[in-house]
Amino acid sequence: MALVLVLGLAMTAIALPIAVRRIHWLYRLISSGQPAPGRVEHVRQRAGDALRAQLSEVLGQKKLLKWTVPGAAHFFVFWAFLILGSVYLEAYGALFDRDFHIPLVGTWPVLGFAQDFIALMAFAGIVTFAVIRLRNSPQRLGRWSRFKGSHTSGAWLILLMIFNVLWSMFLFRGAAVNTGAFPYESGAFISEAVGSLLAPLGTEANEVLESVGLLIHIAVMLTFLIIVLNSKHLHIFVAPLNVLFGRRPKALGAALPMMSKGEPIDFENIEELDEDTAFGIGRVEDFTWKGMLDFTTCTECGRCQSQCPAWNTEKPLSPKMLITELRDHAFAKAPYMLASDEERQSLPDAVKAEAERELVGVTEGDPTMPSGGAVIDPDVLWSCTSCGACVEQCPVDIEHLDHIMDMRRYQVLVESSFPSELNQLFKGMENKGNPWNMSPKARMDWAKDLDFEVKQVGSDVDSLAEVEWLFWVGCAGAYEDRAKKTTRAVAELLHLAGVDFAVLGNGETCTGDPARRSGNEFVFQQLALQNAEVLKESAAKKVVATCAHCFNTLKNEYSQLGVELEVVHHTQLLNRLVREGRLTPVAANGAGSPNGGRSITYHDPCYLGRHNEVYSPPRELLNVVPGAELKEMPRNSERSFCCGAGGARMWMEEKLGERINLNRTNEAVETGADQIATGCPFCRVMLADGLTAKQADGSAREEVEVLDVAQLLLASVKRDEAVADPDATKAEPQPGDQTQSTDTVTATQDVGPDAAAHETPDPTDERR
Repeated sequence: MALVLVLGLAMTAIALPIAVRRIHWLYRLISSGQPAPGRVEHVRQRAGDALRAQLSEVLGQKKLLKWTVPGAAHFFVFWAFLILGSVYLEAYGALFDRDFHIPLVGTWPVLGFAQDFIALMAFAGIVTFAVIRLRNSPQRLGRWSRFKGSHTSGAWLILLMIFNVLWSMFLFRGAAVNTGAFPYESGAFISEAVGSLLAPLGTEANEVLESVGLLIHIAVMLTFLIIVLNSKHLHIFVAPLNVLFGRRPKALGAALPMMSKGEPIDFENIEELDEDTAFGIGRVEDFTWKGMLDFTTCTECGRCQSQCPAWNTEKPLSPKMLITELRDHAFAKAPYMLASDEERQSLPDAVKAEAERELVGVTEGDPTMPSGGAVIDPDVLWSCTSCGACVEQCPVDIEHLDHIMDMRRYQVLVESSFPSELNQLFKGMENKGNPWNMSPKARMDWAKDLDFEVKQVGSDVDSLAEVEWLFWVGCAGAYEDRAKKTTRAVAELLHLAGVDFAVLGNGETCTGDPARRSGNEFVFQQLALQNAEVLKESAAKKVVATCAHCFNTLKNEYSQLGVELEVVHHTQLLNRLVREGRLTPVAANGAGSPNGGRSITYHDPCYLGRHNEVYSPPRELLNVVPGAELKEMPRNSERSFCCGAGGARMWMEEKLGERINLNRTNEAVETGADQIATGCPFCRVMLADGLTAKQADGSAREEVEVLDVAQLLLASVKRDEAVADPDATKAEPQPGDQTQSTDTVTATQDVGPDAAAHETPDPTDERR
């Protein structure tokens, strides 16, 4: 026993300093990030939310269990790490006293059973992981494997180490059963079974096996610890911290305000800012400590990658690889970041070369090598549609989208490096207050020829205190031909329901969403501050918006400017009016009516669904339309696929891979639905243009149309009128590109011969 004690303590004395040194290095690196005071304050002020997140996401594995099979496997492996910690207490105790047991509970059969049962389930879990990895091998599936770009060899090593933990545990416990040193008389069913197998070897042999198994078990654990601290499996320790300090309820909805040195930048007093004020992120050390924590937390599971619309249409953006490339760069540059000016002179050339790499720029060769050019390619950065699928799917609460937006901000505001198409967008928003560069005087053209008066603030009412709702029309709703039909439909429905509402008319300007999502925080602030002043002066309290992007910005971001509003999407308000009996859908007359016996599929707008979790109201409205059958697309609700317009992508050419809108339109058409419904004008433009392309090549029926939910509801409420738009999918062609023209209000997509959707593996398959 003395030799066993000496060897056990010697191994521990060697391994622990190595582990402590690594932990200290990681702490220094993470804490070197910029301040993020709101993270700590949130935990202090809303401790209940933080505790619930730990219970549900960490202990309950809630987000992992969204994918049932791999989630269940991870659930048991995770709990094995916790419960089998008691076995290591027993193991270290046995070094000093062969008959050691944990005080109070150490002889309870239920504990012995729990230890053996969770070990058995952990074994089942690692077998499941092995099967999943073999079925989804990048060598077999290429980019369609969610493990493409992951460090797969490290994953296999971890599975081997878990297996080593399990067999060495049962070896020394089974032998202990035969030597009389086992603390449990019953319950530990596998240990007892192993003991039965080893019993014929005799007491002396079992004593040797007990000692050898004990030392192997401890050695495996210490080796495992060092491997974890130096690999992607570091998430075992840092994931709970990342969840603790994450944005609640999740890192979607509002974009974070632009920060410098831990404080929001005051755009109202921009001339008073210091010369060293940071506008966005241009170096890895500009990330906050939460960003650094994100990088170290990535598990490389690839769930974000499997759901990303850019990656699924063969573009270079993989949210997973974006994070891992930032992590690898931060780790390689860490010696430079953590060194003093004097120490930097003596650093290896490779470290100095890493320190000189641009964060965003042209990449050459292997971007993870010091000589490989920039860390992130511009095509990676600008492929993002800001749909939020990566954040929604990430089981450890990494905030991919915030990091992308911050890097875009630096590229736009400091480097003036961005897609050329955005020049027109910025020009229109700055000069005309809308991304289409249309005259502000035309904002009320949508209301012409309505058979009732639409009240305007300033002419028909002095302030919004005189009415119940402000109807926020939005730029698309005021200028884009197809979106105008939605605006009119909503106005008619509100009028029919007796809702007292008014609009701002020419006093309304763009909320600034496209500018903010494309990185131009200056233009966003200019527009948002102007709108904030108007909203305050007009005493706005309750707002209904038809555009999912306006809805999100008003609801979640204007509070950053001191404007507190109750904001609802039009599908939410209309659903409420139907429930209250103020709107009554009725059966359409005749087979030729717009909803008579027709099927509908619904496309979830990202900024309505994932960003704000509004899934039920639009579907409830479609379900009350008489004679209509709702057919869901395979990718729906929180796993819905983006239309391709978000993140200001609506105004950028889509030059790489398959067009996102064609991919989504193809899925909608394959449901066999007669009508494709949505609740966002951006989505409607993209899907309508995609449908036009599909109808042109004969892959979609001519009678299929794209409509807003409000139009379908109005068709069923006004049964004597067919309001469904037979030309809903007809777009005015623009020569030469797919972007929004500044001379017209109709968005189009240029569809080339290479635009046909190809068949790809279903990213929603939980077995992947």
